[in-house]
Amino acid sequence: MSILAENTEQVLTESRTMRAATVERTDVLTKVKALALLPDGVHATTELVAGFYEVSTETIKSLVKDHRAELLENGYCVLSGQELRSLKDLCGIESQTRALALFTRRTVLNVGQLLTGSEVAHRVREYLLNVEEATSTAARTDAVDRAELAALQMRVLAAAGGIVDAKWLELKARHVAARALGEEPEVAPEDRPLYVPDFLRGKGLKRTKVLSVQSWFGRRAAELYEDVHGRRPGKRTEETARGSVRETVAWTYIALPVFEEVWERHYASQFPQAPAQLSIAGGAA
Repeated sequence: MSILAENTEQVLTESRTMRAATVERTDVLTKVKALALLPDGVHATTELVAGFYEVSTETIKSLVKDHRAELLENGYCVLSGQELRSLKDLCGIESQTRALALFTRRTVLNVGQLLTGSEVAHRVREYLLNVEEATSTAARTDAVDRAELAALQMRVLAAAGGIVDAKWLELKARHVAARALGEEPEVAPEDRPLYVPDFLRGKGLKRTKVLSVQSWFGRRAAELYEDVHGRRPGKRTEETARGSVRETVAWTYIALPVFEEVWERHYASQFPQAPAQLSIAGGAA
């Protein structure tokens, strides 16, 4: 093993944060060797854990004493009383012991993260570090791919300046930038996109009714929007299912009161089963 790999493995044995980041990867255990468990298929005793790591039971007991709090968080427990009697009945344990220490797969892995002087534990840590490196590499590749896609989308959006609604264009750019950074876009509730078909489905209309209603609903909403705001709503372009590009209204939730008014004027009486209204925040009012 290289000096760099040795140092990395040492960080794993010494850093609880790094151990917490990899302790879920219990699949690593069976990649190293077979792990014997009690008949319940969930727990291992101190003796079984010692056998897995090829060390003495006293070594495992000493490790538990030094790292008890962490191991407890990861599934270590000591059964006694009725709980122990139930486990003995389930697993056919004939020992007369009054307390029994148990390890889950996660706890067994936690032991391997901590245990020094064991070749098996060393191999467990190697596997963990290899998995972590592969995951980090994949994450970096994904980040590069997102950045390249975002750059292309930003160029398209820049070319669309003056053609589509400026507010919608800004909103779209915020979404693209946020996705490239792996973040959620920060968008004011009233600036979120609002779509006529989604609004109508929210009113309880089935697909066939939505298709028959949406065109005239959109026209009436555009006319009322102009009456209320003194200007026509903005436009955007979208690709249809057949691959062609068409121009549509760039509705946002700021127009929701207009949608509700159009609904009440022209459609509410036809569809009295409609559910509660939406709010600007996107939920039921």
